[in-house]
Amino acid sequence: MQELYTKYKSLLFTLAYQLTGSVTDAEDAVQDVFLKIYDVPPEKLAEPKAYLCKMVTNRCRDLLKSARRKREQYVGEWLPEPFLTSPDDSMESSVVRDDLLSYAMIVLLERLSPSERAVFVLREALGFDYQEIAGLVDKSEPNCRKLFSRARAKMGIAPEELVRTEAETAGSEWVQGFLAALKQGNLNGLMSMLSQEVELVTDGGGKASVIPRPIATKRRVAAFLLGPLRQIATRAGELAIELVQLNGQPGLILQTDDGVRSAVLFHVEGDAIRNFYVVRNPDKLAHIGA
Repeated sequence: MQELYTKYKSLLFTLAYQLTGSVTDAEDAVQDVFLKIYDVPPEKLAEPKAYLCKMVTNRCRDLLKSARRKREQYVGEWLPEPFLTSPDDSMESSVVRDDLLSYAMIVLLERLSPSERAVFVLREALGFDYQEIAGLVDKSEPNCRKLFSRARAKMGIAPEELVRTEAETAGSEWVQGFLAALKQGNLNGLMSMLSQEVELVTDGGGKASVIPRPIATKRRVAAFLLGPLRQIATRAGELAIELVQLNGQPGLILQTDDGVRSAVLFHVEGDAIRNFYVVRNPDKLAHIGA
């Protein structure tokens, strides 16, 4: 059992996180599966990876159904919970990054039904073929193909957009430039890095100050970054802005002596930032603070 846990815990967490958008739910799902596995006959574990992935997928689909009801009552915009990842090249770190969709893609997953989301993640993130997915979600292979196609249409993405951009991988120089402009209060420098279609979304969950609706246009987004974002982050003390790895890609955390106040993630199209995601709900920052 310990061998199975060591070998598959990272894969299963990555699957569960992308199915739920929640670190806490993902950890609970993986824990539940390994508790239940003690009662599974050994013959059913002949293919442990597939069996464990199926158990996690089923558990997460149940969690999603209850989560949907809670999100209908959520205050303001809802964003997935970010988590810290290691920038090193360890085996475990590499597995997580290779199997993890970009944060922007996980945001788009919220448009999908639980079945569409499961098929999309199993196919696009974990690389299962349709025959394997059919067994994991208890649907026919043609049905799984239709679910994947429908999911991609709902997300509004072309096949080539499924690949992470260079800017969404570790070590991208543009993030250093963005961070320097933000710290220096350089309005023109920030605006030069923004797409004409830039949009910024903030998530406070009713527990932190945010802008209630998405912000668009280069000037408004830049003004928010240099004004309200810095102000709301510094109310409890002196602000520190740090470049970190969030969800396997460069991100920023804004923190004071009282802890992490905000996490900022990006989506880049071409050579410009198309989307900003600012998470301020303290419940969603707990893992980063720890």
